[in-house]
Amino acid sequence: MKHLGTGIGWRPEIADAVERMPGIDWVEAVSENLCPGHLPDSLLRLRERGVTVVPHGVSLGLGGADRPDESRLAALAERAQVLGSPLVTEHIAFVRAGGPLTASQPLEAGHLLPVPRTRDALDVLCENVRIAQDALPVPLAVENIAALISWPGEEMTEGQFLYELVERTGVRLLIDVANLHTNHVNRGEDPSKALDELPVEAIAYVHVAGGFERDGVWHDSHAHPVPEPVLAILSDLAARVSPPGVLLERDENFPAPQELERELDAIRERVRTKAPASGECAIGTARDAGADAGAGAGGPDAATASAAASAGSASAASAAARQRLALAQTALLSALVARTPAPEGFDRARLTVQSRALTGKRADVVAKVAPELPEILGERYRTEFFAYAQSRPMSGGYRRDALDFAERLLLAGLPEDAEARGRLTRWWLDRSGPAPLDARPVTRWLRAARFALRRG
Repeated sequence: MKHLGTGIGWRPEIADAVERMPGIDWVEAVSENLCPGHLPDSLLRLRERGVTVVPHGVSLGLGGADRPDESRLAALAERAQVLGSPLVTEHIAFVRAGGPLTASQPLEAGHLLPVPRTRDALDVLCENVRIAQDALPVPLAVENIAALISWPGEEMTEGQFLYELVERTGVRLLIDVANLHTNHVNRGEDPSKALDELPVEAIAYVHVAGGFERDGVWHDSHAHPVPEPVLAILSDLAARVSPPGVLLERDENFPAPQELERELDAIRERVRTKAPASGECAIGTARDAGADAGAGAGGPDAATASAAASAGSASAASAAARQRLALAQTALLSALVARTPAPEGFDRARLTVQSRALTGKRADVVAKVAPELPEILGERYRTEFFAYAQSRPMSGGYRRDALDFAERLLLAGLPEDAEARGRLTRWWLDRSGPAPLDARPVTRWLRAARFALRRG
């Protein structure tokens, strides 16, 4: 595995500061925020200096019941090629549910949600990871996520789940020590035990980030300083294996560059003082180890027939596992974003906390995608958005969500201030594309709005 060194998450808000920081060996950029034909000048300058750039995906949903979307995989592959990246990373999570597998409305979480640590979920995840590996030009590493909620009836610990995933697919791991801390506070899971069970030799690199605790719940915010418990887990991990790379994540509430540099120095110190004497270990893949399976007694014809029968049986089992996982994930996501009854076995109080967190995240991202909306609405933005989100689960991405939110406000005659309503109307009309079909209820309003704007 390529030695990456010390890095930081590249974000537009701190791009200039990152370029000036000493000792930055590599950066990680959110894949979905990059356009291959129009890469930010800052990233291009970093690349020219020899700084490695790793694309980090957030929307693939490898832990979901559906097979990975081909267009999303192609986009991730394209970014890796354009950036000359040695690997790409994604998450062990699901981000959407519903649709054809459950004959229900497609739903989007707008955030990373945990998969159940069950045999069904592991089988589906392994198949999805193999599909992704085959579509990508560079190795894939997958990240453990933070969670506010636990699935009932889990069959494995996180370490066991990840160990078997690596054994069956040969995938690399991106271990987030802040997420191990989050799961310690929220789910009572011992970080040291998780590290005991992990295949640490499979680690591609490590994430370190901050968060905050409220009412006994740890929120993995990426907007606060890295706390001592997270650094302690990093020390524990570094005592077991020398990670090829360690990266500081910060997504919001950016401090002065000097503060970020101090956090990077603290991370370097933990890794340096705890590093074991030996270096990294190589791992093989389960697929390589089993490449010659099936050759043996009975001759080639018998082996071929046996392989075909096994493939048919495996395909049927895979389809059944996907169906069961789809039903379970859809029930959970529907409870979180559409206010349907909580599935049996879940902590209802924690589901409420998770639901609020999802809505808050959704409001924050819509505000970034469409900054004119909080500017027009002012202090009422979050109140109005939360009211909208109560009855409108997201199903078409954040930009569609912003348009739907604005449309809902305008149909309700909001905002009350005529000037603000006019600004919102113009914003919506500029971005909503051609006039909708007459069957849509907004059509008459659209015509009236256009007429009013012409007269004004």
